[in-house]
Amino acid sequence: MQISKLLAVTALATFASFGAYADEADGSDRALQFTSTRTASEVRAEALNPVKISNGSTGVMALADSNVDRQALRNETIMAVRAGQTSQGEAGLM
Repeated sequence: MQISKLLAVTALATFASFGAYADEADGSDRALQFTSTRTASEVRAEALNPVKISNGSTGVMALADSNVDRQALRNETIMAVRAGQTSQGEAGLM
């Protein structure tokens, strides 16, 4: 008899604690509230003229200007590998 009362009190306490966490399902109480300082037409106008991303940023990198031809660079690289000045192939753990 006492065990059943103890289980009943424990179950009641467990279910009562769930009420403390009752909330809207969509989490609307945690939604950020903000007030815009710009009009919709200003935002649309800015969207039509996006920011240009320059070389070195997150955009596409442009080719660097160089006065060295391909064959000279290839020969220099081969000589450096043969002299042991640079590694050849993949190095490191994957």
